[in-house]
Amino acid sequence: MEHIKTYNALELKTPKGTLILEGPITPSALERCEFHRDLDAFRSPEEQHKAIIEIAKLPEARIIIAREQNKIIGYVTFLYPDPLERWSEGNLENLLELGAIEIIPTYRHYKVAKNLLKVAMMDKAMDNYIVITTEYYWHWDLNRTGLSVWDYRKVMEKVMKNGGLEWFATDDPEISSHPANCLMARIGKNVDMHTIQAFDHLRFKNRFMY
Repeated sequence: MEHIKTYNALELKTPKGTLILEGPITPSALERCEFHRDLDAFRSPEEQHKAIIEIAKLPEARIIIAREQNKIIGYVTFLYPDPLERWSEGNLENLLELGAIEIIPTYRHYKVAKNLLKVAMMDKAMDNYIVITTEYYWHWDLNRTGLSVWDYRKVMEKVMKNGGLEWFATDDPEISSHPANCLMARIGKNVDMHTIQAFDHLRFKNRFMY
């Protein structure tokens, strides 16, 4: 499958300053940017900066960033699911996972995440994909936000809906292990029925087990 990527951007004015939201970003453009020291949700900022540069080199991957001048203050990644996850088992070339979304605390109340997803979906090629996200409460920044599990879940659902992702049922053991966990997905309007059926089989692998 040919992964067509069309660059899009928008300006977002906030009380803290004007941000540029843009992507998909090339590895070389990512290398030229600084990475904010508060982007530490997954690993150290230095290591995460290197990680998203490597992700951007993958043919299917898409990185959308929010930057303040030359400093990245937020990003979202789209790439194929981890080979160890059930979502990769169907070898669906047009299934992408929203792998990470991170915004520094200073900008979290200014709709940055919402608009990052908006920029991502500006590319009409996204209508050729099923985009999924698997939300696990143990990945959420509950301590820094002060939100309860359920309040955080509501926030995440609201953000994802801005990118067209909706709640989907599944029997995945990790997702089913806690009622706050969930699978959300956006099925692009150009996705064929065969792919949708294959996705349904991935969602309910244990349907016929007794």
